[in-house]
Amino acid sequence: MTRSAAPTQIVFLDRATLPPQTRLRPLPFEHVLHTFERTAPAEVAQRIGDAEIVITNKTPITAAALAAAPRLRMIAVAATGTDNVDLRACAARGVIVSNIRDYAVHTVPEHTFALIFALRRSLLAYREAVRAGRWLESGQFCFFDFPIRNLAGSTLGIVGAGALGRATADMGRALGLRVIFAAHETRKDHESGTGSDDERMPLDALLAHSDIVSLHCPLTPATRHLIDADAFARMARRPLLINTARGGLVDEAALVQALQSGQISGAGFDVVSEEPLPATHPFQALLAHPGFILTPHVAWASDEATQALADQLIDNIASFYAGQPRNSVHPH
Repeated sequence: MTRSAAPTQIVFLDRATLPPQTRLRPLPFEHVLHTFERTAPAEVAQRIGDAEIVITNKTPITAAALAAAPRLRMIAVAATGTDNVDLRACAARGVIVSNIRDYAVHTVPEHTFALIFALRRSLLAYREAVRAGRWLESGQFCFFDFPIRNLAGSTLGIVGAGALGRATADMGRALGLRVIFAAHETRKDHESGTGSDDERMPLDALLAHSDIVSLHCPLTPATRHLIDADAFARMARRPLLINTARGGLVDEAALVQALQSGQISGAGFDVVSEEPLPATHPFQALLAHPGFILTPHVAWASDEATQALADQLIDNIASFYAGQPRNSVHPH
């Protein structure tokens, strides 16, 4: 980055998307940081107009917003996903985009398995039944209103062979699961790849053979609605579907139909295509369903992971300022 005598102007558009206890280390250069807790899409252009560096987590940065920011040289995304940034417009302008990598290799797989355990053992359904007085009503030491199944011996199908998919696979193997990966991934997935002994099969075959399907791939034009009505029809073993990646990977109306009709036995989601969940979203019909769990996009948000994210965010900006950009993201 070309340095000037004036302090570097930095704008953080959505600080509220990080927990308040997460600490941002001071940057090692003279700067002025303008922090906004939230920024509406219509406010972006005005707020970044004088910025040289912009920090965003989920606030969209469009080509139109970029056009209003002639001094902008870097967008530091405080997340792994960059689908909220117009990467092509940034590349055309020479704006560097960086993201956060491999910070969630414990928190996301742990959340994934929290959803799996809760659904396979009907934990929430039993908790609600106890609260409703069903245990006393049963007249004995236990009751069997909801299914309980072991994980050991089941097949876990993973879509996405990056760091999170591989960490989820490691956890699955430790619990006695057979792990298979979808073989249709992008070249980047193959390069980051699974181990040579990992079993891979085409997505259609994975859907047919899995007792649990867990999504860990990015949202791209090629993966949007990767799991649709046709995919649900191929799920011969009535699996659980777990999505801690991106909401747009799944046709959400088709998921509602699949769960209500018994094509799948349960679904655990941490993401939806529109966040926060609108009152008109199809998932509203499932919020009381015993086989459905929706958490508010917090799989990534353990205390340890959010601090690691913040530290990497500062490192990305400092490296860019020093003329050595890291974690750069390019258009597909």
